[in-house]
Amino acid sequence: MKLVVMKFGGTSVEDATAIDRTAQIVASRIARGQQPIVVVSAMAKVTDQLLSVANCAARGDRAGALAISARLRCRHRDTASALLPMEKAAVYHTWMDVRFDALDEVLRGLAAVGELTIRVTDLVASYGERLSSKLLAATFEERGIPATAVDARDIIITDSQYGRAVPNDELIEQRSGLHLLPLVEDGRVPVMGGFIGANEQGVTTTLGRGGSDFTAALVGGAMNAEAIEIWTDVDGVMTTDPRVCPDALRVKTISFEEAAELAYFGAKVLHPATILPAVQKNIPVLVLNSRKPANEGTRIISLAPHCRSPFKCIAAKRRLTIIDVVANRMLMSHGYLKEIFDVFDRHKCAVDMVSTSEVSVSLTVDSNEKLPAIAADLGKLADVKYEGRKALVCMVGENIRGQNGIAAQVFQAIRHINVRMISQGASEINMSFMIDEDDVDEAVRSLHATFFENPDPEIFDVKAREAARSALASIALASESVKQ
Repeated sequence: MKLVVMKFGGTSVEDATAIDRTAQIVASRIARGQQPIVVVSAMAKVTDQLLSVANCAARGDRAGALAISARLRCRHRDTASALLPMEKAAVYHTWMDVRFDALDEVLRGLAAVGELTIRVTDLVASYGERLSSKLLAATFEERGIPATAVDARDIIITDSQYGRAVPNDELIEQRSGLHLLPLVEDGRVPVMGGFIGANEQGVTTTLGRGGSDFTAALVGGAMNAEAIEIWTDVDGVMTTDPRVCPDALRVKTISFEEAAELAYFGAKVLHPATILPAVQKNIPVLVLNSRKPANEGTRIISLAPHCRSPFKCIAAKRRLTIIDVVANRMLMSHGYLKEIFDVFDRHKCAVDMVSTSEVSVSLTVDSNEKLPAIAADLGKLADVKYEGRKALVCMVGENIRGQNGIAAQVFQAIRHINVRMISQGASEINMSFMIDEDDVDEAVRSLHATFFENPDPEIFDVKAREAARSALASIALASESVKQ
């Protein structure tokens, strides 16, 4: 059985046109002899609106919260009406109304109590995927694709860390065999929401924002799929963010290790946890564009071919804070560093980069509301200060640590930008440094111009960039002719 897990992001299901396009993509996989399992996000912006509606209700604005809920109800109702014949749309509307009625009851309760817990936040946020998966299954059936909606909470079993739950791989494999395997053996396409799960008591949890990618990888690993496809609105993994650098190139092939580094350090194409289940089962991951399904995208595999260019990609992680911990004559004392990191552990705060000197330790963390409490606890050990509005620029490539002079080339390219911290040598494939957040775009553009002017055509889609440059030149020439 050529099993493929296909994850479609919010922009791939944002409206009736996008959902129709998604149905065609799924049908194309069936025509190729593959058996899809579909994992779907909420319609674009719906999760943000659900989180907003929960906060609105908790502030006591009951009328405002119910008004946002009503608009979401209308959006799903109108999309279903555009996709389905009247009778089938009516069935979906009835099912949907029950869910929205339940959501409105939750919102009324929040408005009365005036308090929003993380557990309730997960429940409210889960509605988007539950609604979209049911709608896609109905649309597939109408388009001649045998499909069944499956509640992800019956399969993705997690612990009770609401907002960022940790999956139970063993139980997920068991539940996948129970709920998904009979469907695929019967030739049906299971359609389930990403991002959401449940603990062993059946209470709704979520895997964190962007968690639909993670869901697809978990299901792919549990079902031993031959491939995991991540369908989004970009052509694949790019050399950098094309919004910052329009000259960015599509990367044809990249390794699991490189993709994991990029995902963690700010590249938004993949959820950072997506790679692990694929690595464990050696399942290739493909990043594809649902708006350009003919584009071959990016293939992520265990061992990528050699690249003649020194770097594959540049990623940037913004909204970071540098924390400096200074304690004269204590840095080398036994247990001191452990005490520092115990503080971050207690606050469940991940550290991105660490640098030490004779008397100080500098660490970088995501800027969040826990910083004052973290600083207060660190202040019991040493003097503490922190600087916000920093960003980490991460450059990923093969054997960076073994390339003579590579650091000199990097810092020559950004010699006009102040660098606050540097990390090289901790990883063979990663060089990172911290700068002011305001300097990120300029740094990325300078680095990209230096290292991707003559890229390896075996690894990068050079032809697409040449075509784009040619088109721009033609437009400029035509514009000049008009002026003359």
